[in-house]
Amino acid sequence: MVKAIEWVGAGLRLLDQRALPEQECFIDCADWRAVEQAIRTMVVRGAPAIGITAAYGMALAARDLPTEDPWLALDEAAQGLALSRPTAVNLGWALARQHAVIAECRTGGASEDLFHRLLAQAQAIHAEDIQANQTMGHLGADLIRQRLKAGERARVLTHCNAGALATGGFGTALGVIRQGWSEGLIEQVFADETRPWLQGGRLTAYELAKDNIGVTLIADVAAAHIMATRGIHWVIVGADRIAANGDTANKIGTYGLAILARYHGARLMVVAPTSTIDLNAATGHDIPIEDREADEVRQFRGQWVAPRQVAVANPVFDVTPAALIDVIVTEKGVIEAPGIRGIGSLFGQS
Repeated sequence: MVKAIEWVGAGLRLLDQRALPEQECFIDCADWRAVEQAIRTMVVRGAPAIGITAAYGMALAARDLPTEDPWLALDEAAQGLALSRPTAVNLGWALARQHAVIAECRTGGASEDLFHRLLAQAQAIHAEDIQANQTMGHLGADLIRQRLKAGERARVLTHCNAGALATGGFGTALGVIRQGWSEGLIEQVFADETRPWLQGGRLTAYELAKDNIGVTLIADVAAAHIMATRGIHWVIVGADRIAANGDTANKIGTYGLAILARYHGARLMVVAPTSTIDLNAATGHDIPIEDREADEVRQFRGQWVAPRQVAVANPVFDVTPAALIDVIVTEKGVIEAPGIRGIGSLFGQS
């Protein structure tokens, strides 16, 4: 698998996902402002990957601290990174872990070793994410196995990109698909193109084809037809934020797929680490939904595909009610019927 995020000694190296699949270009970030720009402009995307990248951004901020009022400079970096993408809760989660390291050093009044400590924390967050993805891959594959008849293999559909490119490595939704494919449980993967950024076409199809996993790309509007005619067993997606009741924010279009899956008898699996769960959001109504600029819809790669002055609504995410989700897979365990149980059991809550 290609490495989307890598610390290379002098700084942070990011695979520019805007150039895929035509080119594999890398951008080197030497300071936190470059990291913030990379997150905001979608050089890097995917909730876990955004959190990991921001954690490295805080290490870069600590490496170049001014001698006068270094703590103010760190606060500025944390605030700038926090505002780069508002929906992905992993961003705030990773920054909170780095803030705890900063607070400990600040109490002692010493900032000399802060860079190394923040870098070590970022690398730990990165490694933990990969391990969590592998755990979720096995748990999700077991769920697929349990519902197969003798001699049967599953046909699955996925939306956007929740693979190695969107995480520290291996992937959440694509981690389950990778594991299921390697165990011979999956016959075919259908990937929605995912307008307007085409993450499914440019990234998911790229990842799966690179790993020799049988993937068929479909237009977003073909999903209902594919479910009706190809016998889809599972819709498997990632998440950018999960509320305490199980409502899940993911790439725009996921809500519609959940409705289609329920009608056609397919099951919906959400795969995400517990860092994506926001217990402060009681329901999906408490999740902020990012809107992006209109030209992302009016244009495609610099070409106008709609009238230049037409009004555009461009929400990046939608919220799927927990009642439409069959199972949420995390590294801490599996939650069946989250619309009934919620997710408090993962955290020792009733």
